[in-house]
Amino acid sequence: MHHLILPALLLASAASAQAAPTSTGPSFEGQIIYQVMPDRFFDGDPSNNAGVDRANLRAWHGGDLAGLTQKLPYIQKLGATAIWMTPIYRQQTAKSFDTAAYHGYWPADFRQVDPHFGSMATFDTFMKAAKGAGMKVVLDQVINHYGYEAPAVKANPGWFNGKAQCDATKNKDVDCPLAGLPDLRQSVPAVRQQLFGNGDFWRARGVDGFRYDAIKHVERPFLLDLLKKDRAAGTWTLGEWYDADAGTVAEWQKQGFDSLFLFSLQAAMRGSVMGASSLVNVREVLRRSDELARPGEVALFLDNHDVPRFSQGSFFEDEGQARTKYGLRALLTLRGVPVLYQGTEIAMRGGADPDNRRDMRFESQWTPAEKAVYNVARDAIAVRKASPPLSRGTQTLLPVPDRQADDLLLLTREQGGQRVLVAWHNGLKRQSYSLKLSTLGIKANAQDVTKTLFAGQDAKVSVKGGYLHLSLPPKDAAAFVLR
Repeated sequence: MHHLILPALLLASAASAQAAPTSTGPSFEGQIIYQVMPDRFFDGDPSNNAGVDRANLRAWHGGDLAGLTQKLPYIQKLGATAIWMTPIYRQQTAKSFDTAAYHGYWPADFRQVDPHFGSMATFDTFMKAAKGAGMKVVLDQVINHYGYEAPAVKANPGWFNGKAQCDATKNKDVDCPLAGLPDLRQSVPAVRQQLFGNGDFWRARGVDGFRYDAIKHVERPFLLDLLKKDRAAGTWTLGEWYDADAGTVAEWQKQGFDSLFLFSLQAAMRGSVMGASSLVNVREVLRRSDELARPGEVALFLDNHDVPRFSQGSFFEDEGQARTKYGLRALLTLRGVPVLYQGTEIAMRGGADPDNRRDMRFESQWTPAEKAVYNVARDAIAVRKASPPLSRGTQTLLPVPDRQADDLLLLTREQGGQRVLVAWHNGLKRQSYSLKLSTLGIKANAQDVTKTLFAGQDAKVSVKGGYLHLSLPPKDAAAFVLR
């Protein structure tokens, strides 16, 4: 979510809660999610372009459900198996802060499609096409608020927290408006029934999962009841707790969420893969994976519509593209559910909101450098999908000697008797490593020089005389079959 968000509201740590045992719910392990902001994806129906101004990043740009349906083959070709759409329901018509509700997070009617995106029939057509293509669909659900100018705010004042509730509470995150948005009181019976009904409505139209926006700001008893309802219906649930670390993800998985976004990993990768920080920071995040109730479900991402573009981490566009290749390969070696934001596969640039929401561009508009990033993204996805260990395997971090830990991260993925060795190399020059198997804590048979699984990458591994030998290119991640 981002509606001119106040950063201070989003940086607080997760509230503690008693863990509740949960049964295993629906699984997205093995899926690759492609995130779409429909207004900025593709315009398939110019007839619904009221108020469109593509020169203004705070205005409607004309992307719609018809365009998304037309571009399903593109998403399939990339290799994604699921689509997460930011909200497509009817938005407030007025602007707020000189910004239109193109992003979908200023709802006015949760059970209608916004005319800018099409109609309910257009949505049903998209769903039929997506299901026909074997793709799962995750719909964004707003449960914290209405839009600033939504009619429901004046029609139902008792549904919302006002100044009195905000002043009286100790839980400012939950009982005070987020960025001034009309803050729903989920403890009010009518509000509970409205929000429960919203989920039932979209579930009945074939949606496989819900991405819940801003869960940090939602009343916990309601959220727990909502999760029970989703679990009983077999709906996959993905929560957005801004800046969540492994502890927050672990807590909410125990409370009933299938998945949360692991923001701490995104920050560590931004600093090390795109920047100059040590891989030790990534290692520390991954070390906490054992805390997670369902590590195979955690949502992994390089960027999204709420943070600057990953490639923006470098001042130089060509370096940003090269390191996005590194980031894509690295992300797709990890246990969890990768989520790729539209345009990351071509290293799209963009700073903070709204610059991170530029219009998607497709093949005929790409530069040769962007095409090269896309080829890496598509190959890395294909490698992951073809490898049971990379797709669904367990993950074990290997202990790298301290003198090499800044630039080298090693882990294994194992599934069904198969094993893949993953090596991230943060060095600025090509490097060879010879490491004792006993030091790494693994056993391996002698193995001749074996090339990486990734196409177009010069990386090699061999095993001989009790040593693991690696030859790795600079700033890249590689994966090898290990016997």
